Amino acid sequence: MSETGRVKGAEFERKVRALARQRKLTCQFVADKGKGSHGRLYLGGAFTTLKDRKKEIGRDLLAKMCADLNIDPHEL
Repeated sequence: MSETGRVKGAEFERKVRALARQRKLTCQFVADKGKGSHGRLYLGGAFTTLKDRKKEIGRDLLAKMCADLNIDPHEL
């Protein structure tokens, strides 16, 4: 991830998809499972809510989303 701990939603999704390919897991974004620009990002059997893919994700939210997906933020 970036050194500042901030990434855009689309970059996070891209990196999770790459990790899913490495681990041979399914990865899917479902836009209608969220409110407004939010959606649900599934990785295998885990999921997290992904806010607007055009906006930045702060360090704390990034850590929570990684915990929801059972991944280490440093793996991204």
